[in-house]
Amino acid sequence: PTSMAFYLLSTLGGYVVTSVLLLKCPTLVHKKKKQRFTCRHISHRGGAGENLENTMAAFRHAVNLGTDMLELDCHMTKDGHVVVSHDDNLRRSTGINAKIADLRYSELPPYLCKLDVSFQRECCCEGGDDKRIPLLQEVFEAFPNTPVNIDIKENNDALIRKVSELIKQYKREDLTVWGNAHKKIVDKCYREFSKEIATVSSFKKTIFFLSFFFYSQTAPYKQEKKILFVVKLPNTWLKKLEDPQKLTRSQKFITWLADVLLMRKSLFDHLTARGIQVYVWVLNDEEDFKRAFDLGATGVMTDYPTKLKEFLAKYVP
Repeated sequence: PTSMAFYLLSTLGGYVVTSVLLLKCPTLVHKKKKQRFTCRHISHRGGAGENLENTMAAFRHAVNLGTDMLELDCHMTKDGHVVVSHDDNLRRSTGINAKIADLRYSELPPYLCKLDVSFQRECCCEGGDDKRIPLLQEVFEAFPNTPVNIDIKENNDALIRKVSELIKQYKREDLTVWGNAHKKIVDKCYREFSKEIATVSSFKKTIFFLSFFFYSQTAPYKQEKKILFVVKLPNTWLKKLEDPQKLTRSQKFITWLADVLLMRKSLFDHLTARGIQVYVWVLNDEEDFKRAFDLGATGVMTDYPTKLKEFLAKYVP
């Protein structure tokens, strides 16, 4: 029994030591993934706090500021056009209770003059003259050299296929990231264009990697096909709720615990060393920007591109 216990402890100790070594030096077992682009400044929906979300005016504003990447959302119209819009139903954004999939592109109504900023409580954005829902190809044509993160909002094979065709048509394989928070959509995107386009890991898989693989000491051995993780800071989300006080003590504790356990600089540094980018979304306050970059995040996604640009100008990592 004593020799068996010694053997087990020795084996476990050796495994832990090896895991820690590989966590610090992952390229000993993993070839570093080639990064086609590295983005620190990412404009969520083009910058939904400074212009109406997902409009060409928002995208132009962000690009003129020098954003590294535009984030946008896609749906497909009844007549097969890929449009840039977050919601499948247009009630919130246009006041018209209709689904994009049930309308032709020519029938799409304009955006309302004022839209809430989804990730900034009690804030809204008043737009200018541009209230038109644009086509994805317009974005590609207007910003041929700007990386774009495309959120495929529907589990729709035709939509995924059409987006991939547009990416090929405009030769944007090296300038595109696509996916969704849901695994089924991510898997379809990866199968459609597995090697050519960077695919975002699903939210569920990201959390699983950040928790199980890290704390089981297996993260250094885990092969990862995706080259980009998108994560959120759990404590930050408390500030986004309409009434954070309605959370129970147990819910607050779970959120705090998730933040403590998952937001680990050692893990962020490990992923970076392997060439896996980590983007944090959606952050709109300077204190959150700082925390994300201090943790080792590759980039931050924000509704306020001007605010993030000003922060980065004075931030010294």
